[in-house]
Amino acid sequence: VLDRARVIGREQMFLIGIRLLTGLIEPEEAGPAYALIAETLIEKLHLAVQADFEARHGRIPGGRSAVVAMGRLGSREMTATSDLDLIVIYDADPDAKQSDGDRPLAVSQYFARLTQRLISAISAPTAEGKLYEVDMRLRPSGNQGPVATHLHSFETYQRQEAWTWEHMALTRARVISGPPEFRRAIENAVNETLTLPRDAEKLAADVRDMRERIWAEKGSKDIWDMQQSRGGLIDLEFIAQYLQLRHATDHPEVLETNTLDALARLSDAGLLDADDSQSLTGSGRLLNTLAQLLRICFEGGTEIKAAPDGLKSLLATACGEPDLTRVELKLGESQAAVRALFDKLVI
Repeated sequence: VLDRARVIGREQMFLIGIRLLTGLIEPEEAGPAYALIAETLIEKLHLAVQADFEARHGRIPGGRSAVVAMGRLGSREMTATSDLDLIVIYDADPDAKQSDGDRPLAVSQYFARLTQRLISAISAPTAEGKLYEVDMRLRPSGNQGPVATHLHSFETYQRQEAWTWEHMALTRARVISGPPEFRRAIENAVNETLTLPRDAEKLAADVRDMRERIWAEKGSKDIWDMQQSRGGLIDLEFIAQYLQLRHATDHPEVLETNTLDALARLSDAGLLDADDSQSLTGSGRLLNTLAQLLRICFEGGTEIKAAPDGLKSLLATACGEPDLTRVELKLGESQAAVRALFDKLVI
């Protein structure tokens, strides 16, 4: 099962890259396609790992687990090099003590080991190579917290302990595997968290503080760094996340995991000026277009000046410009617009 998942995953990701480079699909279609592959494989691996685990350790009475996609998988904005930000949440009968197999485990231990098996199934190298890197740091309490979280603990943590940046990340949460009723319970918990009343001034201060922390640690002055440059994708995402958290109490309809779709909902609800929405959306499409193409073609830094002429031509065509010089000018203008709107809106 692990080998087959890797064969299928790598083949399909390769095909998406080829279709993107040859113009058979638009860059904006690549993110959802990469995400569909990932969530399909995760769901199948979750079921396979769970079946194998139950054969060894039995079942927990009322036990059930679900995988929650965060980050770019949650927002369906994956690229060719994206890793997976995941959270595993579980539940069980209140009086359940341990599993019923020949090698029983206590409830928390059972789901912790099940989660570790799932992470290995996704990320460990096999004869067919690796599938994805997995990042679990967005779980409650981060690296200090348990790898699997009980639903009640998740709800309590989000209401009472989570920082603003954790609720920002939660705007992209999407349940991708698990029993349907349990999925709905988690979705309700997420929505209840995101619609909590908030102090707008504190929220803006927290968002700005987090942006400056990221800039101090990872910021880049390279205009071709779509993620970390000023006015790049992080600024754009922070604007959408801030506005959703600020207004979701009275306007829950603005909640949407995808950044550009969230901006459209905010505009439709009259919470984001139409011109500002259009500017942010245009910048977002340009940044995502370039990010998709560059992540296929560069493993490390983006030394675009040394790129082959064919790639430069591809980038220009994808951006609707005659040459790379015009693309760079357009990119600089777009990033400046996002920076200005971040300062205007996150207040």
